[in-house]
Amino acid sequence: MLIRIVRMTFQPEKTGEFLEIFRTSKDRIRAFEGCNHVELLQDLNQPNVFSTYSLWDSEEHLNNYRDSELFGQVWKATKALFSDKPQAWSNVSVNI
Repeated sequence: MLIRIVRMTFQPEKTGEFLEIFRTSKDRIRAFEGCNHVELLQDLNQPNVFSTYSLWDSEEHLNNYRDSELFGQVWKATKALFSDKPQAWSNVSVNI
C-alpha cells in the first residue's frame, strides 16, 4: 500500500475555488483503479493550506492516475490557484 500526501498552499481568496474542484472530482479519483482512499485535510493554523491524503495499491496505480486525463484536468485547474510550490511525499508503512 502506498500512502501519498500532497501539501498545497493556495492564494487565500482562491480556497473556495479549490474546495469546489475537490468536491466535484473526489468521487472520480476514489473510483480510479488502485485508489483505496482519498481525503482532504486543512492546516489547523493556515486555512489556505490543504493536504490530500490518499491510499493506493501501488506506485504503478498512482502513476497511472497521474498520467490520466482526469488528473490532467484536476491538476491544471488546481495549480492555477497556488501561492507556493506544492510538496508531495510517497510513503509505505513500516511494520516493526
